[in-house]
Amino acid sequence: MDWDNLRYFLELARSGTLMSAARRLEVDHTTVARRIQALEKEVGAPLFSRESGGHRLTEAGRRLQPQVEAMESAFQAVESTAPASQEGLSGLVRIGATEGFGTVVLAPQLALFAVRHPKLTIDLLAMPRLVHLSRREADIVISLERPARGPVVVAKLTDYTLRLYASKQYLSAHKPIRTREDLRGHTFISYVDDLLFSKELQYLDELHRPDAFALRSTSVLAQHSAVAAGAGIAVLPAFIAEHDTALRPVLPGQTNFTRTFWMSMPAETKHLARMQAVWNFLRETVQEQQPLLLLQPPGEENGASGPPQRPARPRKPPTP
Repeated sequence: MDWDNLRYFLELARSGTLMSAARRLEVDHTTVARRIQALEKEVGAPLFSRESGGHRLTEAGRRLQPQVEAMESAFQAVESTAPASQEGLSGLVRIGATEGFGTVVLAPQLALFAVRHPKLTIDLLAMPRLVHLSRREADIVISLERPARGPVVVAKLTDYTLRLYASKQYLSAHKPIRTREDLRGHTFISYVDDLLFSKELQYLDELHRPDAFALRSTSVLAQHSAVAAGAGIAVLPAFIAEHDTALRPVLPGQTNFTRTFWMSMPAETKHLARMQAVWNFLRETVQEQQPLLLLQPPGEENGASGPPQRPARPRKPPTP
């Protein structure tokens, strides 16, 4: 039995569609279909039922999958100990992250990491939506909510701070804001409520329900641009807004929020050298960025193991 056919079978079983499997395997979708047909001929039974939403395993396919996964694990274990595996990282690692964090914090560092490992390809999906590990959209996913189930490895990556910001232009054109009550009547910029991809983005419900919105957007980078243009006030991550000289924090200390990034990857790939290297690099990157992520003085230790802190009040930075 051809191992390549089995490998294509496993990818289609995990992704559910020919296009997704083809993207992961870096081939045309017709190649995946041809490989599956060849395997079904070898097995003597259909392994997938073709449906409008994709491909679903048949009973024969469900019986075959754990056997092929055991073969995959054995092959990967042998591959990781081979001399060639010691020559450097190679292959593809696709990382899914939220748009702002992926663009501002991760992209510059991952680019340098890839330069140091020329045989390794890094795909960064920095998107204003949830990237699904279960759909094989990425190899490592950084999310705002801890994955609740599934055969995945999960670790808390970091806490980060958000707070209210407005431009100097906006603040000079309006009455001083000294208390939360003073926020009434101001114009805000925020997310589109019915398109929120995580409940962790519902900041304003904890602070003040705005009377008016100048702009609502699914993109936190678009929100930042609108605030910088003087259109209103918004809750923004400190790692995006703090170094923008056009902005000023509003009610600093009184309107701080803390959220958490979680990192996950499939348990079946955790032993791969490229996955371990990227996973560890991501942890090292956020550790170096802690002063900005948590608005801490440089050199102050941080990190936390508890749940996201919601109260918008001054608090000490978390400690390991």
